[in-house]
Amino acid sequence: MIKRTMLLVAAFSSMALVTPAVNAADETAAIEAAAEQLRALMVDPDKTKLEALIAPELSYGHSSGRIDTKERFVDDLMSGASDFLSITISEQSVQAVGDTAIVRHTLTGDTHSKGKDPARVSLKILQIWQHQGSEWQLLARQAAPL
Repeated sequence: MIKRTMLLVAAFSSMALVTPAVNAADETAAIEAAAEQLRALMVDPDKTKLEALIAPELSYGHSSGRIDTKERFVDDLMSGASDFLSITISEQSVQAVGDTAIVRHTLTGDTHSKGKDPARVSLKILQIWQHQGSEWQLLARQAAPL
């Protein structure tokens, strides 16, 4: 009986060691999926999807130094004031810390925003994501030119 109890304890202990790693991998995958959804929506905006993906408190820092709110960021994408023709993400890293995640990557893309000539952008991006309910939402973003 004691051997059986010890085997059960050992089995449950080993499961406890594996479960956090699996959960961490699942969370990283969910954060990466949210970041990819944002990339896709910046190229092909959908207001309903953008509003669901972005936290109401968004602080969105452009490489020019301008800071946007959620409302202005979404409005600029929907109106074409900010128009990304393409976005490629590289060198991405994701670090989950409780209900918060830090995503860093390099963004290269082509833009053709209203009133501006077409341009190629190369930026370093920092995003802060927050777990809200069952989803990850963008809480903050800061871009810096390369």
